[in-house]
This record gives sequence, C-alpha cells and structure tokens, in this order.
Amino acid sequence: MAIVNNDFTDVMTNRHSIRQFEPGVKIDRAEVKAMIKEATTAPSACNLQSWHFVVIDTPKAKAELKEAVMKFNYPQVDTASTIIYIAGDTQSHKVYRDLWNKVYEAGDISKEKLESIFNTFLPLYEHADRNFLTLDATLDGAMVGMQLLLVARAHGYEANPWSGVDFKKIIPAVGLDPARYVPVMGISIGKPAEKPIASPRYDVDQLIDFRD
Repeated sequence: MAIVNNDFTDVMTNRHSIRQFEPGVKIDRAEVKAMIKEATTAPSACNLQSWHFVVIDTPKAKAELKEAVMKFNYPQVDTASTIIYIAGDTQSHKVYRDLWNKVYEAGDISKEKLESIFNTFLPLYEHADRNFLTLDATLDGAMVGMQLLLVARAHGYEANPWSGVDFKKIIPAVGLDPARYVPVMGISIGKPAEKPIASPRYDVDQLIDFRD
C-alpha cells in the first residue's frame, strides 16, 4: 500500500496519540518495511544512521514484549496492528567505512572527500565512550521515530510513541544484544478505535528566546 495522504499540514498538525486500535486490522509486512524505509530518510549524526527496528505483530512477540512494558502501556501493545520498537545502535560506526566506500565507488564523492570523512568523524566514534555513543544513538532513534509517526499517518494509519518500560529488560525482550543496542521508543500503529484527545500546546512565546 502506497502513501494515501500527501497533505503535509494534515499529516503533521492532526497527528495525535492513539491508545486503542481497531481489532482484526492486519498491516502487511511489506508495507511495514516500506514505512520503515521511508522513515529512514531522517537525518542522523554524521550519517551514521544509528537505529535498528524490531517489528512485533504476533501474539507471541507481544507477550514477550509485555514482560518489559509498564502496565499503562498495555492497551497500545495489545490492540496495535503492528508495533515497531526502535533501538539505538551504539556500534553503527563499525560499518561506516563500508557505507561511504559505496558512495565513493558510485562516483558521488571524491577520494579527498572520502578521506576527510574517515579522518574527521570516524575517529571520534571509534574512541568514544559508552555514554557518548548512547546519547548519539538515542538522538538518531528519536529523529527516525518522529519521521515514522508521520509516515504512518501518510499511509492512512494512526500511531502512538511510547516508552514506559523496564530499561534493563526491554532490549533482551525484543531479541537484541544489550551490549550493542539501547532503548529509544516503541511505536504502535493501526486504525484508531477511539477519538484522540487534541492535547493543548504551550504558547510558543513561552518557549522561545531570541538572542541578539
């Protein structure tokens, strides 16, 4: 299924969190894959793309996920057609050379630019501590998560981003290695079975400082 809503203003301004989804709605995995591919056009630090996605759409996988999820998040887990759990990849820099070598081999950058990328960004990550890598991967995951929320609406679904997990259990619960991956967010997707609350926004003037 392709994009059915290309109205950016509607997709963005009418996005609200849904916690109850229609039962029996199945999202084909090919469409889930397409939505993830579209979401990964999001920016990332140094183009590391430090994100990983786990698709949860079976009763067994949902039950395993719920072992690490707080109870107030059960409704969007139980009723969602598909849950995409986003994890940050703290080792994405280890394939960085392969990624940029392909760009160079395609003729899109010069040899000088390739060496500049390798000599500037790569050592920063190769010598970084766990805290740096965790923060970087979390920021990347948050950006792709926001993009995925909008992509889901463009495909005609509604979605809900959530955390509320046991941070020590969630990565093993989705079958990933906690030595490499860090939790970012779950995104529940489906057709809404409730009218969302249009939650108020703060006055923008309260949120901005202009520096002269």
